[in-house]
Amino acid sequence: MTKLFKNKRGEGFVDVCVLVLAVVLVIALVVKVMPVFIAKQSLDTYAAELVRTAEIAGCVGSATTLKNNSLKKEMGLNPDVDWSRTGNIQLGQEVTVTLTYQMNIGLFGNFASFPITLSAKATGTSEVYHK
Repeated sequence: MTKLFKNKRGEGFVDVCVLVLAVVLVIALVVKVMPVFIAKQSLDTYAAELVRTAEIAGCVGSATTLKNNSLKKEMGLNPDVDWSRTGNIQLGQEVTVTLTYQMNIGLFGNFASFPITLSAKATGTSEVYHK
């Protein structure tokens, strides 16, 4: 009887199964979380391009609205946009744009699903002199 319990054949099979399961769970977690990092990078680029448009145009108005609509289509994001000022921006004055975007991280469907808020901020200086 003791000879049966000392037999270790097949013990490695259970270890390999547990290891494979752990690796699959880690890969599933990475696949679900990685889009958040990509969205944050896209949001930072979105803010930088918007503020650059305001710098070149010298105002927050129609040019920035057109650029915002263009970026929405191009990047597939629809963030809330908040400007520090609107209208004409005199040469040398600063303008800041703050973007907020809510994204849902659902690990396995609706299980362990929770929303997170991403934000991006960019500041620029006007390059236009208004008489």
